[in-house]
Amino acid sequence: MLTTSSDAPPASSRALGWWRTGAFGAQHVIVMYTGCVTVPLVFGAALGLDTKTTGILVNADLLIAGIITIIQAAGIGKFLGAKMPVVAGASFTAVTPMILIGQEYGINAVYGSMIGAGVFGVLVAIPFSKLLKYFPPTVRGAAVTMIGLSLIGKAVSMIFDDKPADGAHLSLALGIIVVAVALMRYGRGFLRQAAVSIALVLGTAAAAAMSMTDFSGVGDASWFGVPQPFFFGAPTFPIAGIISMSIVMLVIFIESTAYMMAIGESTGIDVTPNRIARGLAADGASSILAGLWTSFPDTIFAQNVSLVRITRVAARSVVVVAGVILLILAVMPKLGETIASLPGVVIGSVSLVMFATVAGTGVSTLAQADYRDNDNLLIVSLALGAGMIPIVASDVYSDFPSEVQIIFGNAISSAVITAFVLNLFFHHFPGRRRRPAEPAADATADQEVVA
Repeated sequence: MLTTSSDAPPASSRALGWWRTGAFGAQHVIVMYTGCVTVPLVFGAALGLDTKTTGILVNADLLIAGIITIIQAAGIGKFLGAKMPVVAGASFTAVTPMILIGQEYGINAVYGSMIGAGVFGVLVAIPFSKLLKYFPPTVRGAAVTMIGLSLIGKAVSMIFDDKPADGAHLSLALGIIVVAVALMRYGRGFLRQAAVSIALVLGTAAAAAMSMTDFSGVGDASWFGVPQPFFFGAPTFPIAGIISMSIVMLVIFIESTAYMMAIGESTGIDVTPNRIARGLAADGASSILAGLWTSFPDTIFAQNVSLVRITRVAARSVVVVAGVILLILAVMPKLGETIASLPGVVIGSVSLVMFATVAGTGVSTLAQADYRDNDNLLIVSLALGAGMIPIVASDVYSDFPSEVQIIFGNAISSAVITAFVLNLFFHHFPGRRRRPAEPAADATADQEVVA
């Protein structure tokens, strides 16, 4: 892996002008916005919250995402923030556990459990960062690959609005993907780097011409509104809920660690244990802030990692701008409603490109592993298999206790935990099998052939 000795991004990303910085920052927001707000939408629907209350959760979600994104990019001293070009957003991993806690103990318990898990995350960030040897390419690659594969289904659902495919949606989606891929292949400079945004704008225009757009809700949204802390009242702190969310926090740590290392591999930034600890501490802080502002724990967003990889723009200033835009959207519901009103087929199509790239990034990481005369292939295979179970059979764990559903009912946590445990079993437990040394006779045989 290429490394640099400082927190500065690669030299190729330092020459951006102000308008390019703003444009690329906006592009980061566009590709992550739907994924970010999907979490409060799903959570609100599951707990039967009304539209207005769910909208408040969306604003709070954007507020915390903006704060943590700025912290991750700019950092706060030597304590918080990875100082890397990464964007934070609400974690999909936390959705199922939050719903189960809310149904079991009430919505106030969700946010109390979140605060407790956030404190736990801040405390264990440094010890966790010292465990990098337990996260080889097999574990990291399996985690990132499964994240990409699990999110592809969400992109497809957005494209077709959870309905059978029809010709209009299919042709528009295909056209958007073709435009994005063509610009990535033949575009130069800004055209290549802004391929996703250009495809999104053209796709929205085409959707409007096909009568697939509806911006009627924008007029009803207010121009200004600040999310309020403790919206549902004082939080409660059930022990079972805190333990469940603490497990979720560890899974989020594994996700974020994998993405920080992936960004390091593609940009040349030196991913040290100290940098990882600062990034993970920011994840923990996001859970504390989310518990106070009725939001959601944040993690590094997969699609934005892929965007950095595609555009090759790794300036942290771009991500700071993205964080500022998120803050503006959080206090200006009308602007957020505009972005939220973009056609699902358009957002889903560009998301499909991003999520597929996430899976490809995971495959690239898996390619770094050595599969000769060891059990790495078995580790990866079983981890991906475990992750696919809740995808292909969503109700398979429905009759199990909530703790089991929280851990294994999520494709990402299933794959991550399986890969981590199997890697420990095969490569770190006493009595593990070692690859046999190459026979000395091979060198002699080679010399004889040459002779």
